Amino acid sequence: MKYGFIGLGQMGSPMAINLSRSHDVVVYDRNHDVVEHLSKQGAKPANGPDGFLDVDVLILSLPSADIVKQALFDHQNGIAKHLKQGAIVIDTSTIEYAATLEIHSQLDAMGIQFMDAPVSGMQTRAEDGTLTMMVGGDADVLVQVEEALSTMASNILHMGDVGSGQLTKLINQLLFDINAAALAEILPMAIKLGIDAEKVGDVVNSGTGCSYASKFFIPHILNGHFDNGYPMQSAYKDLISGAEISARYNIPTPVLAAATTTYQQALLEGHGEKDKGAMILVYERLLDVAFRTSSKKVAPS
Repeated sequence: MKYGFIGLGQMGSPMAINLSRSHDVVVYDRNHDVVEHLSKQGAKPANGPDGFLDVDVLILSLPSADIVKQALFDHQNGIAKHLKQGAIVIDTSTIEYAATLEIHSQLDAMGIQFMDAPVSGMQTRAEDGTLTMMVGGDADVLVQVEEALSTMASNILHMGDVGSGQLTKLINQLLFDINAAALAEILPMAIKLGIDAEKVGDVVNSGTGCSYASKFFIPHILNGHFDNGYPMQSAYKDLISGAEISARYNIPTPVLAAATTTYQQALLEGHGEKDKGAMILVYERLLDVAFRTSSKKVAPS
């Protein structure tokens, strides 16, 4: 089978590299430098939509639903109208559930199969090919592409019908967001009360307060580094989706709402380009403290 890959960002680039090591892959991204880099790794660059005429499977890794729709359905440069009948589109982007269903409906009308397959694991696991992939769609279609997907993800879970992959990813992301917001609120309190930041970090990450968020963010926060994860501004769509689902299905989510408030405050204070660990800057400013190692004691910014 021949594969196409669109979207060579922080996650898409290593995923496409891993796929191209054992499969015929055509790639495209607006960043010509990254396309050139992928071409040196074994992938073939596509000059435009015509470069995907003979692909059997098109994989997307893009930052938003609007960009996914544009890549597929743009009147002039949309890829979908260039795909052959029966081709499979796999969207590994993290986008809204409703948008996923809409994309599926449009592709189905064109005779193109679709699966949503968002991933979890951050860039290091994308590079290692050990991502977790949550798939929504026809199980028989998954069987056809599972070997190729296994070059990118070591844990591939079929969650159900189209859209269930995005819903599962959303559940995971919202829990991660809540954990990150909790760290932002509680860790500065320890410093305000005179407790050593490094020792608190050791206790949390070796005790019952430990989470993936604490293990990932605390070492970076201690060193004042806030550029090691997905930017908050780009990830905010998860919280929007959570609020929409809460409202639509009348599901109370008070803890999520509180975490969202912290997230929003960080965005309003201009931290959108930083990772989620930067939510702590909000509470550091409020309490006039800094959760840093002794060599990194700086004023919150």
